[in-house]
Amino acid sequence: MKKDKLVYSSAERARKRKFRFYGFWTLGIVVSLILLNFVIMPLTGSIARVNEVTEYYGDNQYVRIGQIPLISAHRAGGDLAPEETMKAFELCMAPEDYAVDIVEFDLHITKDDQLVLLHDSTVDRTSNSREHYGKSNVQVKDKTLAELKELNFGENFQNLSGEYPYKGLRGTEIPENVKILSLDEILTYLTSLRGDNLNYIIEIKDGGKNGERATDILYSKMVEYGIVENTIVGTFQGNVTKYFDEKYPMLKRSASIVEVLDFYYSFLYRIKKEYKFDVLQIPKGLATFDLGTKAFIDYAHSFGISVQYWTINEQVDIEKLVNAGADVIISDNPELVYSVIHA
Repeated sequence: MKKDKLVYSSAERARKRKFRFYGFWTLGIVVSLILLNFVIMPLTGSIARVNEVTEYYGDNQYVRIGQIPLISAHRAGGDLAPEETMKAFELCMAPEDYAVDIVEFDLHITKDDQLVLLHDSTVDRTSNSREHYGKSNVQVKDKTLAELKELNFGENFQNLSGEYPYKGLRGTEIPENVKILSLDEILTYLTSLRGDNLNYIIEIKDGGKNGERATDILYSKMVEYGIVENTIVGTFQGNVTKYFDEKYPMLKRSASIVEVLDFYYSFLYRIKKEYKFDVLQIPKGLATFDLGTKAFIDYAHSFGISVQYWTINEQVDIEKLVNAGADVIISDNPELVYSVIHA
């Protein structure tokens, strides 16, 4: 019995040593991969992966090699007027001391199949909906356009002076230009002023079947108003991205977040691929990382892909991205971007 016990203990110890050996190796590999992908390779992000791209002969009008960046008003310039309201667009279209090349806005579908301009899925943050409806988290999809028109979408807007110029306005006191906008209303206004001399970045916010339905309506309106060639479409919804590619491959679209990260690692490791998107739209947080370098922008340009950055509201960030060769600066304060670019 003692001999058997000794043999068993020896075998057990051998198995434990083997387990520890492979465990240490596995841990070492995992740590090495983490260091390589999230520390070592990102530190090389300013190193060029391709020769400097100085010319472009493709058909992507948003690639701006050797030219100043285009200026896009994020949510129609949400620092200057209540975001995505007619008031904001009026400022974009008739400024005295700056010019906007692109307007950016978001779309939700209403209960009665109207597309309206709004960033959030609920109307709480930007309107007086809690008071008006007596509850929170009121979603666009549960209200008709007429019901949403009752709200004041300037209620919580604070201007750069710290004032709330529209707060407390109710009923007939609410100016028409701070009520929610339908897609028809804004396209009628913009095309009547600028025709096809204006570009659009339009994001579908809904997912699932609502997102697909919204995409169908948006495309029909783009055709109706003649802005297909002037529009970049985008979404954070995976099924809607797939729907774009399958049903509307003729549209210019921006990359999803997953595609942006995939492109970044393709850049780091110089992996050549085919891409279905025409535009990379990169948030400020990533723009301050390696995705805002000249090396990264040159790499994208080598594929004929435009590189656009949002939401860039500080002078130092605007200057950095202009110097790196960004194609489009998307900002809540397009007046500031214009002043920096044309200083």
